[in-house]
Amino acid sequence: MRLTVLAKPRASRSCVVGCEGLRVEVALAAAPADGAANAELIEVLARVLSVPKSALRLALGKSSKHKVVEVTGLDAAEASQRLTAALKPRKSAS
Repeated sequence: MRLTVLAKPRASRSCVVGCEGLRVEVALAAAPADGAANAELIEVLARVLSVPKSALRLALGKSSKHKVVEVTGLDAAEASQRLTAALKPRKSAS
């Protein structure tokens, strides 16, 4: 199964900020230098999906903010459910 990821490095904290099916937007505190943001992306996704880091592989986009991550041991429906559950409820502007 593959996730399409939009990585947003240099955020104040690392977390999933958006999800629509298997398209995921992830804020990363790490800078995009020396693979730090990619490593942090794998850590965040492993934590959110409750899979070991070894179950995740950056398939495309090593030097781009648009990435594809392969996930083994998890089906698409379960991955989508876990990603959606990881979203923090946003405060209303009222």
